[in-house]
Amino acid sequence: MELILLSLVLVLSVFVGFELISKVPATLHTPLMSGANAISGITLVGALLAVGRSDTFGDLSLWLGATAVVFATINVVGGYLVTDRMLSMFQRKTSKGSIPRSASEE
Repeated sequence: MELILLSLVLVLSVFVGFELISKVPATLHTPLMSGANAISGITLVGALLAVGRSDTFGDLSLWLGATAVVFATINVVGGYLVTDRMLSMFQRKTSKGSIPRSASEE
């Protein structure tokens, strides 16, 4: 019964996640990625807990938890890379040989 309930939660979360992401305009995907890193961090903690409880729930918990750890880690790292790239787009570019102006000179 517990496996059916957990499977139902998984299917519903995939459906709700897909519906939410499909409604977000493309221009907002990058800023939302930085906020989603916190959620992926929570997913990573849950995946580590699933791996840690593999002695109680068996090999299926170990393999699913390990797979979740890999995917959540990829998601967190990718989110930070995208956020870093986005923030670098807002930095001032200086030409060669010029000295960047400080905030006090402006």
